[in-house]
Amino acid sequence: MKTTTIILLVVSVLVILFIITQGFVSKASKDIETLSYKVLKTHPNFEIRAYSEANFSSVTIPKQSYKEMSSTGFRKLAGYIFGGNEDSKSIAMTSPVAMEMGDSMTMKFMIPSEYDLSELPKPNDSSIRFTKENSKILAVIRFGGWASDDRLEEKKKELIQLLDSEGIAHNSKFTFLGYNPPYEVMNRRNEMTVELENYSFDSAE
Repeated sequence: MKTTTIILLVVSVLVILFIITQGFVSKASKDIETLSYKVLKTHPNFEIRAYSEANFSSVTIPKQSYKEMSSTGFRKLAGYIFGGNEDSKSIAMTSPVAMEMGDSMTMKFMIPSEYDLSELPKPNDSSIRFTKENSKILAVIRFGGWASDDRLEEKKKELIQLLDSEGIAHNSKFTFLGYNPPYEVMNRRNEMTVELENYSFDSAE
C-alpha cells in the first residue's frame, strides 16, 4: 500500500511539472513575432488570408522526407539566428517556420520586422539565402498534432478538394506552416497553404 501511494505521488508530481512546463512553453511561443495576415473570408473548413510582405532567411535542399528536411533545414537556419554569422549576432526567432513543398524543399524563417535585409550579418553557412516576399493571398487549412509526409500529403489533397468544390483557382505553390517547437505537446498548430490565382479583395466580400 505504501509503495502504491509513493508511485501515485511521484506520478502526480510529474504530471503537474509537465503541465507547468507546457504552460511556459506555450506562453513563450505566443510572445514571439508572427507573420502578419488578414482573414478575407472564412469557409467551413478553410480560410482565405491576405499576407503582408516580409523578409525571410531560407535554405533549399533536394527533396527529402519531412523529418530529414525539418531537421537539416531547421539546424542550418537556427544556427544562423543563434550566432552562426560574421558578427556572432543573435536574431530573435519568429513564427511560423515555413516549408515550401515542391521538387526541392525550402525551409524559411521570417526575419524580425525590425531588420532590413541590408542590416543582416553574413551567414557562416553559404547555403542560407535572404529574400523579400511580396504580399500574397493564400488558402489555408489548419490541423493539430505532429506533421509527417503522409499527414502533409493528406492535408494538401484535402485543401485541393475544398478549393475545387468552391471553384477557387490556385497554383501549385504549397507551403506547410508550423507554429510550435517539437517539445510543445499541447495545442499544436499546423497549417497547409496554397497561393490563389486571380483572387481579389472584392471576391472576399
